[in-house]
Amino acid sequence: MTNRLRSEIEEEERELAQPPLKEQKPKVAKEQSNNAFAGFFKGAVSKEAATEALPFVIFLSLLGMIYIGNRHNAENNIRKIQGLKKEVKELSWDFKTLKADLMFKSRQTQVIKQVDSLLGLKVSVEPPIKLNAN
Repeated sequence: MTNRLRSEIEEEERELAQPPLKEQKPKVAKEQSNNAFAGFFKGAVSKEAATEALPFVIFLSLLGMIYIGNRHNAENNIRKIQGLKKEVKELSWDFKTLKADLMFKSRQTQVIKQVDSLLGLKVSVEPPIKLNAN
């Protein structure tokens, strides 16, 4: 039971005893039906309402910070991926260049030139001789 003045209790009992002439909406319901945002901008928000809304505001703030952090992380990952793609492309070009050089240097004419200049070996102009061991 709530603490109320005796006059308020007696007044309520009289209203209950008399049938209402018209259906009247209670004033309390009219005040509660106001838009919360309109009340906020008018400065009519009570301390209790602000205290009750505080966990929700903190939750929304936390979600906002997570969203911002996730966005920064995604952008950093995109930058890293772009850099790695560029590096892979450069390494692919290096691989193709080295492969072409190796193919060129492994030709018979290039091998003969390298052996002749470095080791002094010459290509034999005589055909090989078959030895018989009888």
